[in-house]
Amino acid sequence: MKHFKIYKIFMKQYLKTLMEYRTDFLIGMLSFFVLQASNLIFISLVFSRIPHLNGWTYHEVLFIYGLSQIPRGIDHLFTDNLWLLAGSYVKSGQFDKYLLRPINPLFHLIAERFQPDAFGEIIIGVSIFTYAYGQLGLSFTVIQWGLLIIAILAGVVIYTSIKLICASAALWTKKSQQFLFIVYQLSDFSSYPLSIFSTFIKAILTFVIPFGFVAFIPASYFIGKPVYPLTILWGVVVAAAFWTVGYQIVWKSGLRAYESTGS
Repeated sequence: MKHFKIYKIFMKQYLKTLMEYRTDFLIGMLSFFVLQASNLIFISLVFSRIPHLNGWTYHEVLFIYGLSQIPRGIDHLFTDNLWLLAGSYVKSGQFDKYLLRPINPLFHLIAERFQPDAFGEIIIGVSIFTYAYGQLGLSFTVIQWGLLIIAILAGVVIYTSIKLICASAALWTKKSQQFLFIVYQLSDFSSYPLSIFSTFIKAILTFVIPFGFVAFIPASYFIGKPVYPLTILWGVVVAAAFWTVGYQIVWKSGLRAYESTGS
């Protein structure tokens, strides 16, 4: 309850600031729409030349793409401050303030920043997913809709956990933004069928940095492609495992190793 009240205070403050800088907000959202539009144009150009991509049709690829944007956007909406942790907070000494207040430092860090630009990703993701869903003639049962929600939430946790692991490295190195950027860029692969990539990339995105569980693997299940049994359950297990590693091991170890700096 205490954390919820604190989060409401942060939200009110941030929304007040947002109203004062509406132009920046609209430009940010527009930039996401332009970026997503360019990706969709690329996909359309590819399929204008070929009927399918390694067994995947145009609308099946759109289904994966749309699904991949939803958890990515939700994560972006709430945890964007992890980028600042990786970039400047430790080196500048700004991180100290999260250790001085009587609330969980990670909660304080995340709750302090709300990134409405992410609505661009979420809106586009839902729109593309809905369009592909209709074009593929899918008809989910109540259980499948429930599984879809679970898959999306697991995807959000996977995104956040990977960002937390990479950003927490700054607690030792003072800055880890480039490391986070490189790892996060791999998430772009999750917007497409992993089967079109090399065995090495598939292994990385399944067993090392599991972005494959964000969209490709659950999408394969919903479309009816051959997948591992208990696919959605495995996504939940992977999400729980990476959150445990990110928060309980890397983050908490980083706090113990943290040395304040102001340079």
